[in-house]
Amino acid sequence: MRKLSYWKLKQREIQLGERTVLVGVLNVTPDSFSDGGRYSDPDRAFARALEIEEQGADILDVGAESTRPGSERISAAEEMRRLIPVLKRLKDRLSIPISVDTYKAEVAERALELGAEIINDPSGLTFEPQLSRVVSNHNAGLIVNHMRGRPETWAKLAPMPDPMGTILRDLDAAVSRARHVGIDKSKLVVDPGLGFGKRKEQNSLILGRLAQLAALDVPILVGPSRKAFLAHETPEETEFATAAAVAASILGGAHLVRVHRVREMRAAADVADEILRATAG
Repeated sequence: MRKLSYWKLKQREIQLGERTVLVGVLNVTPDSFSDGGRYSDPDRAFARALEIEEQGADILDVGAESTRPGSERISAAEEMRRLIPVLKRLKDRLSIPISVDTYKAEVAERALELGAEIINDPSGLTFEPQLSRVVSNHNAGLIVNHMRGRPETWAKLAPMPDPMGTILRDLDAAVSRARHVGIDKSKLVVDPGLGFGKRKEQNSLILGRLAQLAALDVPILVGPSRKAFLAHETPEETEFATAAAVAASILGGAHLVRVHRVREMRAAADVADEILRATAG
């Protein structure tokens, strides 16, 4: 059974472990993997955010820079040009907390000023280590992902010789870096970074051995939704594959899952939660 804990944010606490927490994805990018360009208009992004909350998401995760394989990095100015109008529209309009997917300290600073409560760093504090200081100063929550290399170089990377050992060591180091600047452990969540520099078959291995991450004693988030290793011929088939990966993540110990289709994945998560409760009882 998953360890019960509370994720302490600046304004609230989120209970983890009893029921899977769903993190709904809102991409305000022109080039993201699944919905690039659909919500780059602030009005459409605002409407989609309200819909994500209404469909049952517990957290809204907003991203303005794509981390799909092969994508190029953008400047902080460009990221804020996409992100800030959306955050301004959303300020005080949602009852669920907003997470912002960024590795840039400058972007995180502005996002937290505009009401975001969580920073979801895809690089695990490796691109801009000073990001942790910004998070600490704002008393915010922090998700540290495991990323190998950079999206623009992933295709050239050799397979990881020891995926789980490497992920455990790297995430442990990221947690230590965050703790070193004063971020309390109760504010941290770790993510093994499916697809972030891992080969297709290694993502399945990570899901199968996810329970090993419990050794870090930090809640676990997994983001399998629409990742390339789940891709099928039609979008509908890919969603079914995502649902299978969501259930596997939860049964492996994930406290949170990051998804695009909230209502459908809530159904998958509820079944997995019920199985966990039955096996614990």
